[in-house]
Amino acid sequence: MCNGNLPPADANLKATTSSNTTTALKTISKSELASHSTPSSAWCAIHTSTPGQQHAVLDITTFASRHPGGDLILLAAGKDASVLFETYHPRGVPSTLVKKLQIGVTEKGSYDDSFYSWDSDFYRVLKSRVVQRIEERGLARRGSYEIWLKALFLLGGFWGSLYQMYINNGANSFVTAILWSISMGIFAAMIGVNIQHDGNHGAFSQSKVMNKCAGWTLDMIGASAFTWEFQHMLGHHPYTNLLDGEEERKKEGGVDSKIEEKDQESDPDVFSSFPLMRMHPFHTPSWFHRYQHLYAPLLFSLMTLAKVFQQDFEVAISKRLYHIDAKVRYGSVWNVMRFWSMKIITMVYMMGLPIYFHGVVKGVTLFVVGHLACGELLATMFIVNHVIEGVSYAKKDLKDATKDEKKGDQTKKAVGKPTTMMGDTPMEKTRYEAFENSLNSNDKSAAVPSVPFNDWAAVQCQTSVNWAPGSWFWNHFSGGLSHQIEHHLFPSICHTNYAYIQDVVEKTCVEYGVPYQAEPSLWVAYGKMINHLKYLGRGKIE
Repeated sequence: MCNGNLPPADANLKATTSSNTTTALKTISKSELASHSTPSSAWCAIHTSTPGQQHAVLDITTFASRHPGGDLILLAAGKDASVLFETYHPRGVPSTLVKKLQIGVTEKGSYDDSFYSWDSDFYRVLKSRVVQRIEERGLARRGSYEIWLKALFLLGGFWGSLYQMYINNGANSFVTAILWSISMGIFAAMIGVNIQHDGNHGAFSQSKVMNKCAGWTLDMIGASAFTWEFQHMLGHHPYTNLLDGEEERKKEGGVDSKIEEKDQESDPDVFSSFPLMRMHPFHTPSWFHRYQHLYAPLLFSLMTLAKVFQQDFEVAISKRLYHIDAKVRYGSVWNVMRFWSMKIITMVYMMGLPIYFHGVVKGVTLFVVGHLACGELLATMFIVNHVIEGVSYAKKDLKDATKDEKKGDQTKKAVGKPTTMMGDTPMEKTRYEAFENSLNSNDKSAAVPSVPFNDWAAVQCQTSVNWAPGSWFWNHFSGGLSHQIEHHLFPSICHTNYAYIQDVVEKTCVEYGVPYQAEPSLWVAYGKMINHLKYLGRGKIE
């Protein structure tokens, strides 16, 4: 998405299509849009400023080479990119650019079944306030000396640990080599959350080349940045803790729908571990889920091994990740070459050289131990943010989506409410508290602004949890994962800024009656996550 010269923070963030323009534009079906999902032919759809109006269809094929954020924009190809359009442009996008790229509109009603609402001004006000805070403090929205110095330290630690692991190959040095392997794994995890994470989100630097290099460090430590982009940026971020109920029922019945029939609004982070782990109340519990809180830490440690040896190859070969079309990356010969060459190169220095210096058994052991350390740390810092006591889950069900309520001459779709695994709706409580506060306010004219339960930004707050909020140290240690709410709302802002905008986000949530859950530390959050997994394993079926 675009990151160049942008309009003021209070600019209209949505595409505008006048009625005069709309009648002259081509009408494009969802299937036709989906067929343009490759680097050589990339179209995307974004919502308009008028509720109920057709989405604008943009041709971003040639613009991708001029895009200030690099080819990050190509991830939008072939789909409804409204969430990406909104979240990666906190300052907005010039309407003149949107009109220049627009080639048509979607068929009427194409995206009426979306789970999310964009009618509230909650996110618009929040973006304006956050941008204002960043400007007041003189901070760079993308990149800073803090993250660059940290990147140099982490890269040095990774390669230094790897080297020490090689040379400690004496008869009595294997234990020392094991310790260096663990160190290498920890530094690899830190590279993952502090460098590649910001790089692939376009937040590591103002330079798209530096962002690409930062994102490439995920390939450097053995995994594929492309797979990560699909799962994290196209699946998890836009649709946090949301499941497509219809598709999940089909999968449990042994039916795998064609990719063009799948709904893009579904979070792979909560369904990809099923049936080994039950991480969403919608899934049917099995007997062994009663013990998942006990075996979960072991599975966490296997996370990176599974990605490096299974998921990456499946995606590259099939050109899809679950319900997500991967042709936007693997439709490029260069990207295919990058994937296979990096897999070979990393296998040489992460497994081949340890085997050369230590022998087959010890070399493979060092490789596995490093990955176990990396996987455990990564999974721990990620999972506590979305699978924890008090967090909400959402379900998109086609059966529910057809239950429309007639209101005058308009048709209003039934609003979905994210709920906890116990069936509670935290936002009902926070809305009531905000109303009570307004009644007790000195400003008797104060009113609580309306925010639908399924407002996209409000859903992010309901499905995400912070830990150690406001802490500069833990924010740096976790690469901003400790401020998960801020990260989901502002993925294009460098994580070094999150500690400085946290209070702005929290106060705005309180003002609008939107939940803002935060735990005092990682240790408290981890304990609540394990306890939550225990209840999910025994909980009722939603």
